[in-house]
Amino acid sequence: MRAAPDLPALQRWTRAVAALCCVLVIPLAAAVEAGQAAPDFALGSANGKPVQLAALRGKVVYLDFWASWCAPCRRSFPWMNALQEKYGPGGLVVLGLNVDQRRPDADRFLAQVPARFALAYDPQGTAPKAYAIKGMPSSVLIDATGKVLWVHAGFRDEERDELEAKIRAALPPRAN
Repeated sequence: MRAAPDLPALQRWTRAVAALCCVLVIPLAAAVEAGQAAPDFALGSANGKPVQLAALRGKVVYLDFWASWCAPCRRSFPWMNALQEKYGPGGLVVLGLNVDQRRPDADRFLAQVPARFALAYDPQGTAPKAYAIKGMPSSVLIDATGKVLWVHAGFRDEERDELEAKIRAALPPRAN
């Protein structure tokens, strides 16, 4: 006959395993915050050349995570096109990072809503994981030294002026 399990010992063991899982998983799920170094990545682009975030040091980067199925992304693209045109000469790089698993989905979106800014593709989703992105679109403003200035989820028309003011403030004075 088998002995009954030691219930208190089993409960302690279960709690210990759960605590260990939390210790191991929580840092991976922690969102990127202002003041932290922006996680680097090297991803493919439309022209096949890799896009590496570290190569953009010296520029202010508006990193926008988007997907073909994202309705607010359709509204944000014309605004980001205008940002790139207006502030690009002053040191801004708008970088749209597509997270679709299938490139044709992104291509169909871009045929309807063209981008006049840099694009990168991450079908494996490594960059959104590194940034702990939870929804589309999400944007991260990165200063010229590679530090995160702010993270923003969503895109709402009534926030455009506030977002643009933050971008202007990050640029060198001559670019404003």
